[in-house]
Amino acid sequence: MNSRKKIFNDPVYGFVSVPYGLLLDLIDHPYFQRLRRIRQLGLTPYVYPGALHTRFHHALGALHLMQEAIETLRFKGADISDAEAEAVCAAILLHDVGHGPFSHALEHALLDMHHEELSALFMEALNQQFEGQLSLAIDIFTNRHPKKFLHQLVSGQLDMDRMDYLNRDSFFTGVSEGVIGYDRIIKMLAVHEGELVVEEKGIYSIEKFLIARRLMYWQVYLHKTGMAAEQMLIHTLQRARELALAGVELEAPRHLAWFLKNDNNSPAEPSESLFHFALLDDNDVTAAVKYWAEAEDFTLAFLSRGLLDRKLFRLEWRNAPVTPDELDAFRRRVASDYGAQAVAEHFVYTGRESNRAYDDAEDQIKILFKNGDVRPITECSDVPLYTQIVTKHFICYPKQLGG
Repeated sequence: MNSRKKIFNDPVYGFVSVPYGLLLDLIDHPYFQRLRRIRQLGLTPYVYPGALHTRFHHALGALHLMQEAIETLRFKGADISDAEAEAVCAAILLHDVGHGPFSHALEHALLDMHHEELSALFMEALNQQFEGQLSLAIDIFTNRHPKKFLHQLVSGQLDMDRMDYLNRDSFFTGVSEGVIGYDRIIKMLAVHEGELVVEEKGIYSIEKFLIARRLMYWQVYLHKTGMAAEQMLIHTLQRARELALAGVELEAPRHLAWFLKNDNNSPAEPSESLFHFALLDDNDVTAAVKYWAEAEDFTLAFLSRGLLDRKLFRLEWRNAPVTPDELDAFRRRVASDYGAQAVAEHFVYTGRESNRAYDDAEDQIKILFKNGDVRPITECSDVPLYTQIVTKHFICYPKQLGG
């Protein structure tokens, strides 16, 4: 890699160094700069006001941790060429480049694709622009590279993505339960038979990591107020799309309007979708919601005004699914309280969320013992306690309906 470096001052890690060359060129590209305008935690600032950090921050942080991991693994004898080191850094830098505005809300409301698929499309487009310089990074990102541990560093149970977002989200929300010993975990990493492993003295750091992940999901990522706000935004966008497809003229920034008016935007024609998506950010959605707060359609205006003024719906977690009778009763009350102009399906909604701290069916975390044995962490710690799937059901509705 180039010996000349650009320094970024990061609030979590201090100085982050990026070598001049491919990595800095990627950071300077408009696709990546767009991440400055997309908040990492979407609508979470409605709950934790400090959570205003961006996906740009997160990508740089994940890059920094990747650089630390490469240095550690090389010191322990792992065979990582300069080309592979640059490629795995490019892969982690671009892992979230396909994220849309407000976290996952746009995926649910307007797109037929997940952000991982969009990230892969962006990487292919960038690879053409950079004349094949990202081919190795794409192979690592898609797990086609023979050295599996490189992919595990980008996307695995102990990847640099998770390690950064737990630390960063904890820092900016003020939720201390998410703080992990990322530096110790990285120092405990090693490569054994081509796979990423953790030295046995790192077991307790891994347990702390898994506990932190579980707590952050239920305290931050799935916080009921943040979830209510996201559900409202999803239904705001869905209602806007229904109206746009019915021929109603709605004010909206150009690139958001394109997605509202196109019924099928799966990547049959990826170039046009990618063009518009690459110019979408949180500002477009915020501007549209401000316009729609004054829309003639009651449902669209009600939802938009609620988002602007933080008049959020109530979300109740349940241990069992909401019954059809209860849902119907809530929706009948919408017509009673708000009149026929209210579209009940956008006022009361149900769903469920599942989470487990450690998925032992996925790529397992393996522990390397001093005698050379390698065993899954589930066999040598209390991690089985964290493999249980916790599923919660919810109903979301205007607080006025709850009495």
